[in-house]
Amino acid sequence: MHKAIMKFLFILSLAFQLTSCITTRHINYLQPTKNFIPAYKDTVAYDDYRLRIGDKLYIQVYSTDDKTNALFNGNRSSGMQMMSNSGSGSGEMMDLYTNLIHLDGNIKLPLVGDVYVQGLTLRNAKLAIEEAIKPILKLNSVDVRMMGQYFSIIGAGKSGRFPITREKVNIFQAIALSGDLGFYADRSNIKILRETEDGGTQIKVFDIRSVDIIHSEFYYLEPDDVIFLQPMKEQFFGVSTFWTAVSTIITTYSFGVIIYRSFFTQPNP
Repeated sequence: MHKAIMKFLFILSLAFQLTSCITTRHINYLQPTKNFIPAYKDTVAYDDYRLRIGDKLYIQVYSTDDKTNALFNGNRSSGMQMMSNSGSGSGEMMDLYTNLIHLDGNIKLPLVGDVYVQGLTLRNAKLAIEEAIKPILKLNSVDVRMMGQYFSIIGAGKSGRFPITREKVNIFQAIALSGDLGFYADRSNIKILRETEDGGTQIKVFDIRSVDIIHSEFYYLEPDDVIFLQPMKEQFFGVSTFWTAVSTIITTYSFGVIIYRSFFTQPNP
């Protein structure tokens, strides 16, 4: 009877460890879409970001006339260089050298006035600004970039707000900026809080382990995305190496033996 109970305790402790063991399947990226790794073949592909009210644009006009350049751009180039060197890119300095998209969807340009850009991609906004400037001065080109873009990561031991320094940043680049996901972060249940064009919000859930992620709507971030990380369910009993598993099994088994001997093998008075 005693041997049967001891055997049961050992099997039970072993089962606990096997079910809670964290393997490469839990943490590796770009895995094939099998063994519960989902495919995202039917999701919407990436679409260029469309400008919204409150976005800030850096606009630099290049013409053949240096006086016109100075009149239109002022000290914008030197100001942007100062912002890059300081690493701030926000606050009062940004307000001085960027153009805010107002509630009516317009930006206000010197000598030109209002130019409607809400809902346009950066490429189309560039064309709209060039068309608005052409009747006033002869130009070669216009440089349009978004400023003050960030994404955030919360949960599973990570928290931070990070700048988006290029037009497109994918989810793996975002993770690299934050220092990679923690060992116990649940890569199968990542959530993104994303603002929509109509002012609403969406919560998108995806499995970053899937190789199909590169073909999905989850691959590229948008400004102000908030990434929520969840801890693995296996974290409480989680083991990551063979020797950790052996040590945990022995400890669990020994603890079970102590409890059994303490409560079930007491001598009769």
